[in-house]
Amino acid sequence: MQAPFTTLTGFRAILQALPQPDAEAIAAAEARNAQLTKPAGALGRLEELAIWYAGWRGNGRPRLERSQVVIFAGNHGVAARGVSAFPPEVTTQMVGNFKAGGAAINQLSKTFGAVMSVVPLELDRPTEDFTEAPAMTEEELVAALAAGWEAVDGDTDLFITGEMGIGNTTSAAAVACGLFGGSAADWTGRGSGVDDGGLSLKTRVVEAGLSLHAEALSDPLEVLRRLGGREVAAMTGAIARARVSRIPVILDGFICCASAAVLQALAPDALDHAVAGHASREGAHRALLQKLGKEPLLDLGLRLGEASGAVLALSVLKAAIDCHSGMATFEEAGVSGG
Repeated sequence: MQAPFTTLTGFRAILQALPQPDAEAIAAAEARNAQLTKPAGALGRLEELAIWYAGWRGNGRPRLERSQVVIFAGNHGVAARGVSAFPPEVTTQMVGNFKAGGAAINQLSKTFGAVMSVVPLELDRPTEDFTEAPAMTEEELVAALAAGWEAVDGDTDLFITGEMGIGNTTSAAAVACGLFGGSAADWTGRGSGVDDGGLSLKTRVVEAGLSLHAEALSDPLEVLRRLGGREVAAMTGAIARARVSRIPVILDGFICCASAAVLQALAPDALDHAVAGHASREGAHRALLQKLGKEPLLDLGLRLGEASGAVLALSVLKAAIDCHSGMATFEEAGVSGG
């Protein structure tokens, strides 16, 4: 589906008229859950997940059969500041690895039956160094948002997005700090594994970016334009498209959640269709999840990115839905107690 916006004003307008979950489907799912062959509440959060999913899919007895995973890749001008443990050319090399099926996300997607693709975004043209200028022009930001929007398959029934981009934890830290305040140190972590000196440098770079763009940080889309990256913005656009199409989303780690936070800053209920897949080891991810009001499904110490934690969490969501829709009711099973 071609993006229905060509300007940031058009994108903002979409977020002011977001669809809501189907109240009848929620009621039907709750009624069914109350009759399943188990003690009330015995499946804990799995029950809540199934009912949440039913509401967004408009079906009180849903199935999850068509999961989509999209990895967006972009290069960052700020990477030239030495903020990553890896050189910028690794972004392009990893895109090749994704396409060849050799990355962790390829294996995880295959394990859980998700269709995975990678979308490289002008890798030969990094964003500007945000310590010197806005990372993107308005036209570039609109293009990245549209690329994310158009990557979502409208026929999918669950969407997961991830990223690849050397320097993008620096960008995400700057975006999170721009949106929520605090100090650069509060939001800056080790990312790809920088040492103490690297972390100090990275924090100073985030501080410099925030200082340069301080006058624009009251506008979430300006935060994204000035401090983000193409792949960060593409995830924002994709998550928004999923909401418009009532497709549930599992959020990945710190970078994905920073991109999603832009939507919540623009419309407080913009992420009601999303759950947090996991809590990563990136230092500020838990704080960011608290700002988003999301409780992670998993906590496995991951810090890989590329949607790995979200796809692992797909197994939990699918189990919740399969139990809800596949279990017998007390009446169907001929069991007393319903």
